[in-house]
Amino acid sequence: MDDLMNVRTIQLNSGSIVIVWSDGHRSIFSPRDLRLRCPCAQCVDEMTGAIKLNSGSVSIGIEPVDSIPVGNYAVQFLWSDTHYTGIYTHQFLRTLCPCEICDSDIGNDS
Repeated sequence: MDDLMNVRTIQLNSGSIVIVWSDGHRSIFSPRDLRLRCPCAQCVDEMTGAIKLNSGSVSIGIEPVDSIPVGNYAVQFLWSDTHYTGIYTHQFLRTLCPCEICDSDIGNDS
């Protein structure tokens, strides 16, 4: 994996998740936005990639309770709605970065 995609720190705040990357870039995510992008099989159809998660079922005030590193390539969040099965790769999280710089990058799928 590209060293730029490595997570240096993850800070869970009320109303935001801040990830600082190895290259110094900071990504600030809305907890609800990340919860709605959960890549687990319960939330996304494994065969088609279609989103199965009903956005109305995710509270506006959802918060991350904890984050658990998965090897050197991903993180798993425990959400306040008790959902915890999604494994968010560092690469996936970086493509979701909502900042103006990343939003203008070619190839960004957000």
